[in-house]
Amino acid sequence: MEQKKLAIIATKGTLDWAYPPFILASTAAALGYEVQIFATFYGLQLLKKDVSGLKVSPLGNPGMPMKMPFGPQWFKNINWNIPNIIQANVPGYESLATVLMKQTIANNGVATIAELRELSQEAEVKFIACQMTVELFGFDQSDFIDGIDYAGAAAFFEFAGESDICLYI
Repeated sequence: MEQKKLAIIATKGTLDWAYPPFILASTAAALGYEVQIFATFYGLQLLKKDVSGLKVSPLGNPGMPMKMPFGPQWFKNINWNIPNIIQANVPGYESLATVLMKQTIANNGVATIAELRELSQEAEVKFIACQMTVELFGFDQSDFIDGIDYAGAAAFFEFAGESDICLYI
């Protein structure tokens, strides 16, 4: 039986959007899939050496209302649906949302982005940085982790065209 293939196109560079590509890639690799992640535009942030600065952007995110990761149970159970106008106008709201998301992640024993990325690399997931976008944004290869390839969309299409599953995230 031929090995199944998963192709992922990662275009988002926020903390919340960093999880799906790495969770799906590492899971597929553990199930025996050959996996490639093509990071383009803001998705390049996922391949940078330091991902600790990734933030959550709650503005305009209808799924954003979350429970508080601390306090008494009645406080944790409140669904904090903050209107966009407040999120947009309160200085530091994005930083607050990021701190709360990171605390929720830690409280639930979920791996960090750096840990998931390392796990994916250990599972032989191939990371490809879009060469055109690297140049467009003025990045240097030294900005990124070791062990990734640099190629254009045409090179990724060779793999994606043969994949069993292709995801755009």
